[in-house]
Amino acid sequence: MHQCFVLLGSNIGDRLENLNNATNRIALISSRISSQSSVYKTAAWGKTVQQEFYNCVLQIETTFNPELLLQTLLQIEIEMGRSRIQKWEPRIIDIDILYFDESVIESDTLKIPHPFLHQRRFTLEPLCEIAPDFVHPVFNKTNAELLRICNDNLSVIKI
Repeated sequence: MHQCFVLLGSNIGDRLENLNNATNRIALISSRISSQSSVYKTAAWGKTVQQEFYNCVLQIETTFNPELLLQTLLQIEIEMGRSRIQKWEPRIIDIDILYFDESVIESDTLKIPHPFLHQRRFTLEPLCEIAPDFVHPVFNKTNAELLRICNDNLSVIKI
């Protein structure tokens, strides 16, 4: 059984319902959601002139390998109406794999740990709520340590 952390985000439509819908779909494909953060209202990152996001982090247990998990999560995004036209565009749902066990994966289609995880307060805040002591396998720092040194000052508010 693999332990994974995934970030969910939505800034189109009923953002809370979108997160709940995605969570329910992930629960159907994973063996178990072992932990879930609160929902946070967060300023958009990258392309900042758009509606605020709702974000949360799930810790899941799965028998899938990383590539199959990625394909399955991308399929959930498509089924929920996500289209990918432009980088950092508004989206009904975004699902990112943050960690997969303590694996480090660099392929054309998948990078684990997520390459921007340590730069994004909207990722680190909910991640630290459920896994502050999990150690980033590349930086050898806990999530709590990464949050303390994160330079991202965009708004992240627990709702």
